[in-house]
Amino acid sequence: MRRAALLLATMSLATPATAQVCAGASASMASDGRVYGHLPYGDAPPDDLVAAPPGFALHDCQLRRDMIPDLERLLAAARGDPAVMGQLRALSCHRSILRQASVFCRDHPEAGGLGDATRAISVAPPGHSEHATGYALDFAVRPANGCPDAEGCMAATPAARWLVANAPRFGFEMSFPGGNRQHVKWEPWHWRWVGTSATAPGAARARFIFAKARAQFPADPAVDGVRTIARLLPLVAVSVPPSPAPTPRKGKRRR
Repeated sequence: MRRAALLLATMSLATPATAQVCAGASASMASDGRVYGHLPYGDAPPDDLVAAPPGFALHDCQLRRDMIPDLERLLAAARGDPAVMGQLRALSCHRSILRQASVFCRDHPEAGGLGDATRAISVAPPGHSEHATGYALDFAVRPANGCPDAEGCMAATPAARWLVANAPRFGFEMSFPGGNRQHVKWEPWHWRWVGTSATAPGAARARFIFAKARAQFPADPAVDGVRTIARLLPLVAVSVPPSPAPTPRKGKRRR
C-alpha cells in the first residue's frame, strides 16, 4: 500500500500540468501558470466594472471603476494636444473569460494543438488575458489603410507615439513591448492601468494582479520601471588613523 501511494505521488509530480483552452483541446502549462506564454488572470467582479467615458469606445466597453479618473485625464490631455492628430478611441476593453473563450476558440480546428499555439501569438487563451482583469484596453489606433505590418504601422501613427510619450503619466503602461521576454507578440495598442504610483487610489489592487508580469516581464514604456545604473565605481577601503587622545586641560581650582 505504501509503495503504491509513493508510485502515485511520483507519477503526479512527473505529469506536466495542462489547461483546457478549447473544447477537446488542452495545452501544457508552465510552472508559473503560463499557457502559450500568457500568464493566468481571473475575471473582474461585475460590480467593479463601469461604462467607459462617453464617446470613447467603438463598441460596448466596460472597465474597472478605479482606472476611470486617470483614463479621463489621459483623454482630456490627448484632446488638448495637436500632436495626437485625432481622437483616441477604444477598440476592446474588459472581456470576460467566457467571452475570451469565444474569441480564442472561434473557428477552432480539430484538437491538434498547432492551431491554438498559432492563435495564441495574437490572442490570449481563456483565463490568461489581461482584458479579463478589467484593467487593460486596446486603443483603436490601428491603421486602416491595409498596411501589411499592423504593429509597425500602428506604432508610427501620431496617436501611438503620443501614448508612448505620455500614457505612463496617467498610470498606463504597454504590456507587450517588442521583443518582450514573455514571447508574446508586440502589441503597441494594448495598455494596462497600474496607477500613477503605488499609493494612488485603486492602484494597489491593479499592481497586485499584475505583480508577476511586471516583475518578470517589464512593460515598456512603464509607469515606474526599474532604473539600472550603467556603471558603478568600485568601492575603495580607506584606512583612517585613530584620532589622538585629547590632552587634559588644567582648569582653575574653585574656592
